[in-house]
Amino acid sequence: MVKTVSESEGSVPSYLTLAAGSDVVGTIEVKRSKFMAVLRRVDDEESARALVAELRRAHRDARHHCSAFVLGTRGETTRTNDDGEPSGTGGAPMLDVLQGAELSDVAAVVVRWFGGTLLGAGGLARAYGDAVTAALESATLVRREQRVLSRVDLPHADAGRVEADLRGRGIEVLGTEYGAQATLLMATNALADAEIAVASATAGAGVVVDAGVRWVDLTRS
Repeated sequence: MVKTVSESEGSVPSYLTLAAGSDVVGTIEVKRSKFMAVLRRVDDEESARALVAELRRAHRDARHHCSAFVLGTRGETTRTNDDGEPSGTGGAPMLDVLQGAELSDVAAVVVRWFGGTLLGAGGLARAYGDAVTAALESATLVRREQRVLSRVDLPHADAGRVEADLRGRGIEVLGTEYGAQATLLMATNALADAEIAVASATAGAGVVVDAGVRWVDLTRS
């Protein structure tokens, strides 16, 4: 049986999220109220709620900590919280921005320091959404795609040359592990793609081993 990434009914070939690593921050001011948006890549609801709790502790002087998050390869799980703002004026517009950018596995928290002037429901909704938009302007996005993983063991002296050859053939090399031999980890649409490329790059000497299927970060924008 030829192993490939299935795109059968219900499957999702790719989705966008934030690059792993540092939080993304954007700040705006509206009529002396300060809105600071913090975005973080998260894997589950617990991690998303941890960001809210973390910012509450760090900014106890702020009046509101509104939040929104989207989870799942299809963005199937969403949550919002207005944290005392009028219903629908905090979390909902934040969620709209995340979904409009087609992001998933992302949590957003907007910390608001009240400036003394009421903004009204429309003004609040715009401000919370604009704060998230401001953060996204400096964000690095990554497209996650489901791939067949495979490994090939090579002599250390050959690893660099073979890796360059594979990349030249369009094979995504995720990394190299060094032990008794150098082990290249590859991500492809089908196991056969890796087998053909490795055979060509090693004159048939390299043996490709199936390493499962998983979602991987492939393309940044």
